[in-house]
Amino acid sequence: MTWMNLPNRYLIVILTFVSTCVCYIERVGFSIAYTVAADAAGINQSSKGTILSTFYYGYACSQVPGGWAAQKIGGRKVLLLSFVLWSLTCFLVPLDPNRVTILVVARLLVGVAQGFIFPSIHTVLAQWVPPHERSRSVSLTTSGMYLGAAMGMLFLPSLVKLKGPESVFLAEAALGVLWSVLWLKYATDPPRSEHPKAAAAGFGESLLPTDASPRTKMENGGSTVKATKIPWKKILISRPVWAIVVNNFTFHYALYVLMNWLPTYFEQGLQLSLQEMGSSKMMPYLNMFLFSNIGGIVADHLIIKRVMSVTKTRKFLNTVGFIVASIALLALPIFRTSGGAILCSSVALGFLALGRAGFAVNHMDIAPRYAGIVMGVSNTAGTLAGIIGVDMTGRLLEAAKIEYSGLSSPESWRAVFFIPGWLCIFSSFIFLVFSTGERIFD
Repeated sequence: MTWMNLPNRYLIVILTFVSTCVCYIERVGFSIAYTVAADAAGINQSSKGTILSTFYYGYACSQVPGGWAAQKIGGRKVLLLSFVLWSLTCFLVPLDPNRVTILVVARLLVGVAQGFIFPSIHTVLAQWVPPHERSRSVSLTTSGMYLGAAMGMLFLPSLVKLKGPESVFLAEAALGVLWSVLWLKYATDPPRSEHPKAAAAGFGESLLPTDASPRTKMENGGSTVKATKIPWKKILISRPVWAIVVNNFTFHYALYVLMNWLPTYFEQGLQLSLQEMGSSKMMPYLNMFLFSNIGGIVADHLIIKRVMSVTKTRKFLNTVGFIVASIALLALPIFRTSGGAILCSSVALGFLALGRAGFAVNHMDIAPRYAGIVMGVSNTAGTLAGIIGVDMTGRLLEAAKIEYSGLSSPESWRAVFFIPGWLCIFSSFIFLVFSTGERIFD
């Protein structure tokens, strides 16, 4: 028991929630600050898309290594190191759209550092959180992403207006350092699984192996050394794993496209000012925060009360979330008012977040011992979605700008929103057919 008498596992969940919140303040903040600086420097949409997507190249490269490092070194240490690295990068690198090489290197470094975060978080949560609390714990932790994005959309445009784009980098670095201090002070590793107090304290059903030769209990109370190898081949050919991978790709394609290009859609597609929109521009991300936690609570309720099996619960919430999101995405370019656009983007992102109570928790269902590894594999696909989606959207808009003499017509944006809309329908079908809530990796 620590910090206001909270059990350790609750404190860990709260701190991981804050970590994802800070990370997404950084991501949204860069999008806002760079868009302002790039527009002032006359940078075209295709070039903006290239810079905005650079982060995801670094992010993709470190997903699987992040899961491996968390497995071997420990998620707590890897999470701290990643925060320190990206915070220092934000603090040291100037925001100058004309210094392309420096920006590319900086965004690659930030991407690599942040790529270690989610595999580390899933490793930590799999160690600390018992099965009946996993849905709401993971949902709360990941909902920090959306609250961070909402806070970034609400406060950072005003900060840019008052202090300039560079101030965003300094504010983000300060938040990263502050979180690192809290994590260093309060986060701990869980007790060993063989310790009798571990189960009594309500920790996770199994701890991840942290070295190549973990000790295994014997019936007579002694212990022996048994080599543990990561079942890479079984993971990579598993259909349930690929169901998670496909849905992770689609979720992040939609999320990253909207996160990086909604500011441009509001300002050039709808001719609105982000500063003048006030708090309404944060509603899509606030909706994600709310629906993510609702999904986690509903999932745990359905499982604990035995209303549905784990498998049916995951499939039900994933399908509802992705199908409703697809409808909202397909309708988004039809609405030409700020209210209509906010409504559609809020419904789309909110129900995508609801769907995370399906595919995003499924790592721990099927592979609690290797949750960080499976998360790294699936999040690599999600990151590739960012690379493809953000860069391709810039190219689509540059082509639409020529064809339609600007970006103010709905036709200019139709392809941007239709692609993730149809991907949602396809992904929900894949998850329905191939996913399971049963443990398939020992």
